Amino acid sequence: MAWLYGGLVGVGEVEDGRDSCEDGGGGRRQGRFVGSGKGKMWKLWKKDVKVLHGHHNEVWCLQFSHEGKYLASSSNDRSVIIWEVHEDAEVSLRHTLNGHQKPVVSVSWSPDDRFLLSCGLEEAVRCWDVHLGVCLRVYEKSFLGLISCIWVPDGKQFFSGATDRSISLWDLGGNEVECWKGQRTTKNSDMAVMKNGRQIITICREKTILLLDWESKLEKLIEENQIITSFSLSRDEKFLLINLLNQEIHLWSIADDPEFVRKYEGHKRSRFIVRSCLGGCEEAFVASGSEDSQVHEFELFAQIWKLK
Repeated sequence: MAWLYGGLVGVGEVEDGRDSCEDGGGGRRQGRFVGSGKGKMWKLWKKDVKVLHGHHNEVWCLQFSHEGKYLASSSNDRSVIIWEVHEDAEVSLRHTLNGHQKPVVSVSWSPDDRFLLSCGLEEAVRCWDVHLGVCLRVYEKSFLGLISCIWVPDGKQFFSGATDRSISLWDLGGNEVECWKGQRTTKNSDMAVMKNGRQIITICREKTILLLDWESKLEKLIEENQIITSFSLSRDEKFLLINLLNQEIHLWSIADDPEFVRKYEGHKRSRFIVRSCLGGCEEAFVASGSEDSQVHEFELFAQIWKLK
């Protein structure tokens, strides 16, 4: 199953110390605020809105479409489900996509939300027609498994990582346009592409992140002293948030040469990959998942720090 929570659903102001803001229907609801000045705050609801039933095993990945109309979920049961999110907050199952022979580790929406990529665990990448729910093409390499997939912003190509630690660029016709061999990626599925379509970010070694300009072949490295478990790129593409095995989160500036900014501590991680992100008003906050059973600042098992 997949849980769908109410999140940043309203914006309001703190008046006379009261903790309330307008909801979508014009009423006032109680909850917790986060914000970044000028008295304006985002409201966080801790209520779970929906529990989505459809998978038969662990749900490994969730991603909303760019316009928010659809939600894609992938699972250890080797399937992908496309859910339709309606204006009245109801969520319905639109398509169940079968065909992968192994658990599906990641999904990626095309920029126009017409297509969905899904990647099996060290297997193949499949491209699906979102409207029809059919597989248009299977991308695979002989004697190798694919481990990640992400669209180029123009929607005409996508990148994938492979088990030999190479990165490939594919067109929609199924052709491998280019391949960068060597230690370009690990078996971690995290990968990001800058809005200009030229720069790729990937974990190339256990403690190293690669920033590759594939047109100029320029490479920049971020070296950590602990094993990297995941990373997240800020919306303005100026910062990279890196989760480490030792329960630290490091913030790096990547606008020019990579520069360490600060670290965050307090969340718990021992067994699973825990991810963090930048968000809130003007991306002024850092939020992270946590394995402990305490209620943190989000009241959704998340730790929150103020960034600015």
